[in-house]
Amino acid sequence: MNLAPYIDHTLLKATATAADIRQLCAEAREHAFAAVCVNPVYVPLAAAELAGSGVKVATVCGFPLGATLPGQKAVEARLSVEAGADEVDMVIHIGAALEGDWDTVEADIRAVRRAIPETVLKVIIETCYLGDEQKRAATAAAVSAGAEFVKTSTGFGTGGATVEDVRLMAEVIAGRAQIKAAGGVRTPADARAMIDAGATRLGTSGGVGLVRGEGNGSGY
Repeated sequence: MNLAPYIDHTLLKATATAADIRQLCAEAREHAFAAVCVNPVYVPLAAAELAGSGVKVATVCGFPLGATLPGQKAVEARLSVEAGADEVDMVIHIGAALEGDWDTVEADIRAVRRAIPETVLKVIIETCYLGDEQKRAATAAAVSAGAEFVKTSTGFGTGGATVEDVRLMAEVIAGRAQIKAAGGVRTPADARAMIDAGATRLGTSGGVGLVRGEGNGSGY
């Protein structure tokens, strides 16, 4: 299986430098990954490095806690798109999800959706903090609010993607959106299992290793 078209080649560490981002983009170009995923401050650099390559620039919003106001998330997403982002991965209001306040969760997502109506929106539900019924409800809220993707994890929580969670999300989505599995996709076998379960994107810092048939150690 050619894994490259599934991979969002990711570098979201606080210690990332401009040189690191240039290397990330060069690797994404070389292997024809789906996208790079970088923090907003590096969107202009990534957009310049990847111009004409066909590799998309993804960034994050309300990351990694999801605990900013809907209006703040909306402005952050809009400014990132204006800076050159093709896709935005936002984190839901996790506290509201844990309380079962799905109206608040959905309104939060809709605020970002309205701010970037023409941009691919991926909604991170951070599955490691949720029970199965909460995962189902969070997935449904993301789809209802107009997300193109529902994403498992930030990679900064207590756990990442699991095959079981991807399957659960796929059941709820029923073809109405796509799934991004992120965090813990460290070997080609992991990647294939996530894809078989329903994922169409893989968020990983180890994309180069995956396409070479190697593991990713303990990275994102």
